[in-house]
Amino acid sequence: MTQTQGDMILQLNELTQGKHHYSFRLDSAYLAAQEKSEIQGGEVDVEANLMLRESDYSLHMEAKGEVKLICDRCLGEMSHAVDVEDDILPDDEEQTNMLDLSWLAYEMITINLPLVHSHPDGECMHEMQQLLQAFGLPASNE
Repeated sequence: MTQTQGDMILQLNELTQGKHHYSFRLDSAYLAAQEKSEIQGGEVDVEANLMLRESDYSLHMEAKGEVKLICDRCLGEMSHAVDVEDDILPDDEEQTNMLDLSWLAYEMITINLPLVHSHPDGECMHEMQQLLQAFGLPASNE
């Protein structure tokens, strides 16, 4: 069952050793609330598989969904598909009794966003395309 919630914080010292599976959704409220975030909203479903051992853990996460970004060209809202996965293996300095799955998923999403956010050619706001052309600037990705 997928839960929509802001924080998915695990207390590792309260879990039994072995495999643990978590499904949750990062919703618009959570995504947009992150300080200095380029993400304006969206919905991303996350699957997390935690293997907890006596002295360490490993974590495999997958995130799929859509986030809302601001187009760098026309400043209009745009959608960007998210489909990422990663394995997280903490080093000795990162070992802690707390693991924030929602924050790790958010970071995994943000580091996989393109450097330039722009609509596909021809999908920018019509008014901005006209302004760009009026000033002799390209209204496309070229």
